[in-house]
Order: sequence, then C-alpha cells, then structure tokens
Amino acid sequence: MAEMMIGNRFVGDAYPPVVIAEIGINHGGSIDLAIHMAGTAIDAGAEIIKHQTHVIEDEMSEEARSIIPGNADISIYDIMASCALSEEDELVLMRYVQDRGAIFISTPFSRAAAERLQRFDVPAVKIGSGECNNYPLIKYVAKMGKPVIISTGMNTIESVRPSVEILRGAGVPYALLHCTNVYPTPPELVRLGAMASLREAFPDAVIGLSDHTTSNYTCLGAVALGASILERHFTDSMSREGPDIVCSMDPPALSDLIEGSRTLFHARGGQKGPVEAEAPTIAFAFASVVAIRDIAPGELLSEENIWVKRPGGGDFGVLDYDALLGRMALQSIKRGYQIKREQVAVDCVGAAANEG
Repeated sequence: MAEMMIGNRFVGDAYPPVVIAEIGINHGGSIDLAIHMAGTAIDAGAEIIKHQTHVIEDEMSEEARSIIPGNADISIYDIMASCALSEEDELVLMRYVQDRGAIFISTPFSRAAAERLQRFDVPAVKIGSGECNNYPLIKYVAKMGKPVIISTGMNTIESVRPSVEILRGAGVPYALLHCTNVYPTPPELVRLGAMASLREAFPDAVIGLSDHTTSNYTCLGAVALGASILERHFTDSMSREGPDIVCSMDPPALSDLIEGSRTLFHARGGQKGPVEAEAPTIAFAFASVVAIRDIAPGELLSEENIWVKRPGGGDFGVLDYDALLGRMALQSIKRGYQIKREQVAVDCVGAAANEG
C-alpha cells in the first residue's frame, strides 16, 4: 500500500485520511487575517494548513496583467500581487502554525517561491494543477528531497506521467490528487472515478482529492473510494470576499469533514459475510421451523401445520423447510414450538439446519 509521511503524520491507505485546510489567498494579503484563519482551522481540528507562496515577479510575465480568471473581475497578476505575503510574513505564519502543533505546507508557483520554501524547510511541497505539467519546476522541487503532493486538474494521465517519473527518479514520496479546476465545481464535473485511473496508472502514489465544490459530499465520497488526502479551501467566514471563498469550507464544515472522513475510513473495505459481532443478532433474527398447529403422531408435515419463525438455533433452519414437507411426525408436536429432530422421520433432512 502506498504511503508517505508529512511531518509526523503518516498518510496512505492504512491511515485515516488527512484533511488539508488551504487558506491559500483567502487572507487577501493580510498576515493578521492569515494567522486568524490558520488558528480557526486548527481549532476546528485541521492537522495540515496549506498556504500559497507567490513571488509575483518570478511567477508571471507581463502578459498575465491581461488575463482575467473566470472567477474574478481583475487580472490574475493583480489578484496575486494583492494577496501575496512577503517572505517575512509567511515565515511568521508558518511559525504560528507550527507553534500550534499543526503542519505547515505551501504551494510554490515559481522557482523563487520554491527556494523560499526550501529555506523554510517545509516538511512537504504541494504542486498546484497549473504546475502539474511544469516539468522544470517539478525537477527543481524534486531536488529538495521533500514529499510532494500534486494536484492533477486540467491534466491527463500522460501529462502527469513525466512529473511522476521526475519524482520517482529523485526518490521522493508523492501523492496525486484528482482535481477539477472550475470554481465552484458542479458535482457532474467532479468525476471521482478519475482517482481509480490515477491509482491504476501510478500504483505507488498516495491518492486523494482536491475539491472545489461547495460542500463536503464529494470529499466524503472520495474517502469511500479510497482517498487518503482531502484538500479544500478554508475561510473563517463564508461572508468574506475573494475568488476562492465560494468553494471554501468554514470551521463547522471542516470539523464535519474530518469526522466524516474518519468514519468512512473505518467503514470502507471488507468482504461480504457475517461478522462475529453479529452473533447475538443472528440468534434471534434468523428463523427455525415451527409447528403452527398441534401435530399428532403419524400426521404428515405440510404447509398447513409447519412454518418458519424466529429465533434461529432450532434443529431445522429455513433451508430445511421444503425437505420437511411430507415427512411423518413420530411424536406429538405442540403448536408454537420449534420442531425437534427426534419428533419427525427425517432421514437425511437437517444437514442444512441452522445455515443461513
């Protein structure tokens, strides 16, 4: 089973899913608000806080000033410039998260951003969907020797493969998160089946979901299908403004997702069949063959004088019912009681007694 370690947290098929609370750019460039958001996420149970590290001059060309995202009304250059934290502020944020006992990771959007995170000695690096096929950046990040989590939105198995080979070549553990980069994502575009495609193509990868819907439903569905990492944007209040707020979770939703994901982790898997803990229920829930009329010696058993009733445990179970029809009673059988083996001429009947 694939697994990796992020800080002191084991992540993989054998462990409860980890929920990554991405404050991203929801703080709008305010270090005070960033710290407040991180604190509310930790209070709600978050183990990992994720940031976005933007060094604008190394991240974007001048052409970015004319590109307006579908979920905004100003250019991507202006959005990121207004939301980027300085290195000093981001270091303050990281130390706050760590002092609270949580794990801080971030997404670098440029080489300079990766260099910053290397100076910070973060325990893992998150690669966003837009950088999934940025092979030069992937190579640079891989040299850090840290575990890498890659969102794979807007990419195919074949465009993900070179990044995987880079990470494998560097010997770093990695995770692949299925993602749809529509903000917010309607359920019909989520395509949870893509996680199975990633697992089949990359069996050594930890698999998860980076979700941009407006509820926890798809994340919980992802856990049922084997996701080990869940990532959603986080805000302290859904009333805040920002391009990612609409697909963010607030503290109650975060707590609910953590609890729900752990519940589903314990519920998934297994095989069909009774479990030992069901024995007390089996004792009363299954049925035995019972006389529904007083039956005299020499009388033949028929649908008019025998039927199946709870509890189980009698000499004849439901699988014996048809074989008992037409058999002769050897003794008196009282109405309402289970039929005993010595009361009827059974020959080979009863071999299936108590099965079911």
